[in-house]
Amino acid sequence: MTRLTVPDPDERGDLGAFVARVVRLDQAALVRLQAAAGTVTAWAGTPFEVLATRTVHGELEPTDVTMPAAGLLTALTVERAATVDPGSGGFWHGELPPPDGWHQVDDVPAAELERLTERGLAVARDNAGPMGPPASLLDQTVITVSTGDRPVVKVPLRCLFALSGMGFLGDTGPDAGVVRVSATGSWMRLDARYGAVVRRRVTALPLLVG
Repeated sequence: MTRLTVPDPDERGDLGAFVARVVRLDQAALVRLQAAAGTVTAWAGTPFEVLATRTVHGELEPTDVTMPAAGLLTALTVERAATVDPGSGGFWHGELPPPDGWHQVDDVPAAELERLTERGLAVARDNAGPMGPPASLLDQTVITVSTGDRPVVKVPLRCLFALSGMGFLGDTGPDAGVVRVSATGSWMRLDARYGAVVRRRVTALPLLVG
């Protein structure tokens, strides 16, 4: 039996909200849970080919397990106990980013990313086909981030769509805060108020300027 323990009810609610958004985007989605040093990190793919992640304090036995997101959502929102059986039986495809080697590049105002997302959605609607927006559009750079000797990070539109689709930006008013942009040699990560998105770094031509 798999055991997931998240003692704090607020953090259980946060994890449940994360999984609910995953299910909303893809009913057949999988979630991978990993435990380390008193925390449990949830990973999920999104329709934008960007990973979404959220970390809470807790324990997991075994320490690395994949399960259907819908089953995990039921365990978190129906049982509402500190310890639940999140299920198992999923097989994770693809790789996860390394836990170490990250460098913070810069902070970007969340309101600015929301503005770019809205502009990107308008462009996507005008260019969508039967399968949705073309990959070439989603891979276009919407913002370039660099500070001093930190690596230059080109953030594609698909990362902003994933942030918005997962509800990670939250309230984007004047006091919305910032999104931290971090990178390794081959990965980028955007940490917002309610979660983070991660993707392998790619090079693309600018699409939105301003």
